[in-house]
Amino acid sequence: MANKVGLLYRDLGVADVSVGDGRRGNALSSEDWRELEQTFRHLAADDQLRAVVVRGQGGTFSSGSDMREWVQADRTDVADSFAAMEAAFTAIEDLPVPVIAEVEGVAAGAGCQLALACDLRVLAETARIGMPIARLGILVSPPFAARLSVLAGPGVARELLYTGRLVSAEEAVRLGLATRSVPAEQLAATTRRLVLTVARHPGSAIRAAKHAVDVALAPARAAAKAQAAGPPVAYDDFQRGIMTFLTRDPTRTDDDPAQG
Repeated sequence: MANKVGLLYRDLGVADVSVGDGRRGNALSSEDWRELEQTFRHLAADDQLRAVVVRGQGGTFSSGSDMREWVQADRTDVADSFAAMEAAFTAIEDLPVPVIAEVEGVAAGAGCQLALACDLRVLAETARIGMPIARLGILVSPPFAARLSVLAGPGVARELLYTGRLVSAEEAVRLGLATRSVPAEQLAATTRRLVLTVARHPGSAIRAAKHAVDVALAPARAAAKAQAAGPPVAYDDFQRGIMTFLTRDPTRTDDDPAQG
């Protein structure tokens, strides 16, 4: 299986992490989520690191988890898959330096959570972000809900989780889910300018700033994780939901957002 997590070091202590291979909306398997977690745990040990950029391959961010591995999987395997996702998001949040998500195309489901786990999100104007997972029989975990609620408030989190709708980049900025929205052709340059602005400050000051904000967020994160035990899916509904998605109209594109 091809590696779907790439790591490239650039100048000024900046690292780029890429996800996916440009196919199937960069949907990630359990193995990919574990690789992503290990990549960020490795980065955390780098004292020279100043900032990290996360981006997808092939013109989209990530449509979430690859549901093909869940077809007829037993409950334990499904639970392990969701645990691997959450471990990856936690590793990103635990990184002591800022992480910036560069989002084009779709960031949906676990792909949305991947973006929300980052400190900042720069979206192309054509990008969409959201959590269309309830229709699949996925039981939203407290940590998933907390990432939405911390940024956009409980009212917005409820509406997006209940309806499953994806919001535009412009609306994401207005709701607090995105840092800024820019024309697609300016996305890479805008992200580069932002990350270099961060990287040129003293590393100790930036690490202290991230730690200070994390201290403020700690009660909400701790409360969410304390309540996170339980099955991640309503199993029968989940199996029906993923089979419906995987047997959908073949004229629909691979970046369809209805991944997990």
